[in-house]
Amino acid sequence: NRSRFAVVAMTEVYTDGRAEPNPGLGTYGYVIYEGGKRIHSEHGLAGHGVTNNYAEYFCLVKALEHLEAHRDEEITVFSDSTLLVNQMKGKWRFKSGTYSEKYLRAKELASRFSKLRFEWIPRERNSEADELTNIAFAQARGQ
Repeated sequence: NRSRFAVVAMTEVYTDGRAEPNPGLGTYGYVIYEGGKRIHSEHGLAGHGVTNNYAEYFCLVKALEHLEAHRDEEITVFSDSTLLVNQMKGKWRFKSGTYSEKYLRAKELASRFSKLRFEWIPRERNSEADELTNIAFAQARGQ
């Protein structure tokens, strides 16, 4: 009698947002890996006159909307934003801010996932998402 083990592919999401100046031109970029293989990436404009926090949450919302069909899978979101990670983990309270709309949308989307975790990583480990954010920034500025 053999035991059967289901192999679950871990999904990893690397997110990044940027606003320059802060507030200013906001862009975002994220990369999704499943079982170590890159399966999706996206980058674009988060808005004009927005803050870094807004751009970070804008990116998270985009990524979670893309992953809605995978709500029952094990997903880890990696971000170099201490604020985003600690607020999404419930360690830091949300008081108010120009990013409140995106924060509330992110919390609402996250509540739909059964196995969603958030982990802080240093910027050096978030280079792909950071590069996508920079590409989107250059495109938005017409460079």
